[in-house]
Amino acid sequence: MMAADLRGRRPRHHSAVNEVLSTLGSASSALADVQRRLDLEFRASYPDHANPVKLVARVNRIQEEVAALKGLCRDLLAQKQELIDKMRTSLAAQRGAVQRLLASSGLPLMSDADDAAYANLNQIIDEWTAQVGPATGDGKDEDTNQILFSAII
Repeated sequence: MMAADLRGRRPRHHSAVNEVLSTLGSASSALADVQRRLDLEFRASYPDHANPVKLVARVNRIQEEVAALKGLCRDLLAQKQELIDKMRTSLAAQRGAVQRLLASSGLPLMSDADDAAYANLNQIIDEWTAQVGPATGDGKDEDTNQILFSAII
């Protein structure tokens, strides 16, 4: 039981309460010491304020961002391939129209150099399609990342 002190001083506690307060004070001091030692050990293990929990969270976030970026790259490659296919079709149609115009006008037909340039362009497009084909697939190919990033450039 507490007895009130009429002079405004701290109330006096029963001796059992004083023992509990003393024990709690000692425990608080011991916990503060443990916390201080853990902080020192943590700083020794992880210098420069590196927090392993934050580092793991950051790595996980980066992995998620890479997966999202990979998806965006696949979409970009698919759109790029679609554009190349349309350009190839349009170029073939224009080439055919130019050949017909040359033939009907009596002008000389396309030279061997023109045919070689057209064949080289088709070869480059075929190589591009062969290289990018796996990257726009299911992504299980080990070289997919390299293909994705090099082909976009």
